[in-house]
Amino acid sequence: MAIALKKTGVADPAATPHWHAQAREIQKFGTVIEDLPHALNAKIRADMVAQLNQLLADSISLRDMYKKHHWQVSGPTFYQLHLLFDKHFDEQVEIVDTIAERVQLLGGVTVAMGGDVAEMTRIARPPRGREQVPVQISRLLEAHKLIIKSCLDISEAADKAGDQGTNDLVVSDVLRPNELQSWFLTEHLVEMPLVLEK
Repeated sequence: MAIALKKTGVADPAATPHWHAQAREIQKFGTVIEDLPHALNAKIRADMVAQLNQLLADSISLRDMYKKHHWQVSGPTFYQLHLLFDKHFDEQVEIVDTIAERVQLLGGVTVAMGGDVAEMTRIARPPRGREQVPVQISRLLEAHKLIIKSCLDISEAADKAGDQGTNDLVVSDVLRPNELQSWFLTEHLVEMPLVLEK
């Protein structure tokens, strides 16, 4: 049965978005859902989530540092590094998403907002201004080293806990790409002449 609407030029209230919604959090950060159809108990999952959230915060910081350096790089290697930094940024986007999905899969809550990441990350904050290329690369390498060490620690803890999913993720999806990116960066710090003298 059609409802007759007055021709007032105003939409039916049912079409109005309810965008001022407020409610309590349904899950606090640092907690895991107790009863999941998962083989791992809540205590193991909570421990893995805490370690993965730290890795996530550090990986988000590294990802964003790549974009900063992509925008601010200069000098004779500008073109190569501008492209390389952006390529590594895109790869870090994938890594971050993979870690975050594992946190959620384990029943946790991911760290997500910039301010929260800034409070949690162990990666030193670079200055806002532009730096020389060797300094940019050194900063990135220090961040990679920290993340690689975290991957090894988490992998060992996950293996002991029987969490093969997390073990596989940190080795295959985080450790290996970070090692590869580190290698590409390290090769830019080798002093090599562009022209050989006769």
